[in-house]
Amino acid sequence: MNIRDMCKSLRLAYVADIYEKIPFENETQYLEALFRKEFELREEAKAERLIKKAKFVNYKNLADFQWGDQIRFPPQLDRTELIDLHFISQKENVVLTGSPGTGKTHLATGLGREACKKGYEVRFYRVSDLVDMLERMWREGKLQQFRNRFKKVDLIILDEMGYIPFSKEGAELLFQLITDWYEQKSIIITSNLEFSQWNRIFVDSRLTAALVDRVIHHAHVLTFAGDSYRVSHALSRQNN
Repeated sequence: MNIRDMCKSLRLAYVADIYEKIPFENETQYLEALFRKEFELREEAKAERLIKKAKFVNYKNLADFQWGDQIRFPPQLDRTELIDLHFISQKENVVLTGSPGTGKTHLATGLGREACKKGYEVRFYRVSDLVDMLERMWREGKLQQFRNRFKKVDLIILDEMGYIPFSKEGAELLFQLITDWYEQKSIIITSNLEFSQWNRIFVDSRLTAALVDRVIHHAHVLTFAGDSYRVSHALSRQNN
């Protein structure tokens, strides 16, 4: 049995490829460095799998997010605490509200990718797509199966809440799903509407009030001000 076969039998996924590249000073140092690299590569591979399962719609990350005065943080949260993702372990929510194009989806996606790197199960949905899926599952009698998909998920990102109004059935199905997650999961929501305007999309005022109550009970609300990045960038290009 050669080295590659032995590594496969021992489930050492990377040792066979890297053992010749590890600097040797003494036996202990070599083995520590070799196994540390094995662990690092495993974590990277796990993060990639989780990112793939999350189904983000773009490649945005925190490294290229432009932090600025346009973001108003709540008193109990600052930038460092947000990036550290303590809200996930506490099963708290984050709501990003403000005008379109101000960076809400970018930040939500960046936080989601960071969560994947830390080993959390994440799912990303455009809200309109999620509601369409819920309605289809309901018609096909597969709604409970769909709801069960989230049992091991730690963080759900609901992007663009408020861009498209829902049908009564769609609003009720989304409410049921968010109720499932209440105090069990963390949710990040991006919306161009203030909470007082959510009745535009959920129609039923009592349903809207109940939903908002669940969302904001353990939530950090960040408000995005200023002009759209996309519009500003397009105008600057025209002026150059």
